[in-house]
Amino acid sequence: MYHALEDGARARWRWAVTRQAFAAQLDLLQELGCVTPTVSELVATPAPAKRSVAITFDDGYVDNLAAAEELRRRGMRATWYVVVGCLGHRPGWKADGGPTDRLMSASELRELQAAGMEIGSHTMSHQRLTSLAAGRRQDEIEASRTMLEDALGSPVHAFAYPYGDFDADSAAAVRAAGYSSACTTQPGWALRDGDAFRIRRLSVFNDDGTARFARKLAFASHDAGWSGVARYAWRRLRHG
Repeated sequence: MYHALEDGARARWRWAVTRQAFAAQLDLLQELGCVTPTVSELVATPAPAKRSVAITFDDGYVDNLAAAEELRRRGMRATWYVVVGCLGHRPGWKADGGPTDRLMSASELRELQAAGMEIGSHTMSHQRLTSLAAGRRQDEIEASRTMLEDALGSPVHAFAYPYGDFDADSAAAVRAAGYSSACTTQPGWALRDGDAFRIRRLSVFNDDGTARFARKLAFASHDAGWSGVARYAWRRLRHG
């Protein structure tokens, strides 16, 4: 089975406990024999490894660099979806409860890319695409790709919908802009829908212990409490 994971903690890595929790999750993935391709590699592989986990981060906050360090220590990789219009600056959108640190700069993103990480677009300004007029939506999608490619000096193939908010028109616009994939925030197996522009992801939070993290992986679900496990087991018993 293959998964795409989204860090839902907004990567507040300045808290030691959070970094330790993330490190423990990565150690568990290694113990399980999981490989960690980038999202573009996952999509491009007709038959991905049985235990493939694509790790993703949204927005691109500077404290993500500590997460990247933990990944590099283990020879693991991830995909970062960045808000291109705010590179090197504080977020220009309302992020209630989120960090107030700046986003990574273009040079920091190039360093991540040189270390084997993938950099994708999360639009220009983190707007809900479904609420925008067609022209503005197109600008958010296309201009962010052009600007990010200029900053990185290489093609950009991956996209993630802000807030996970998308519809058929948004997906069509992303495809038309030349991307090869787009991530949602819907839970489940990554390519369950057979559509590279509707990739599912599991949100992983900074208070997810390794046991809960393991259950999320096993069931590809956010309903990873013991009551959710019981419901899953009951469905399997009833339907085989």
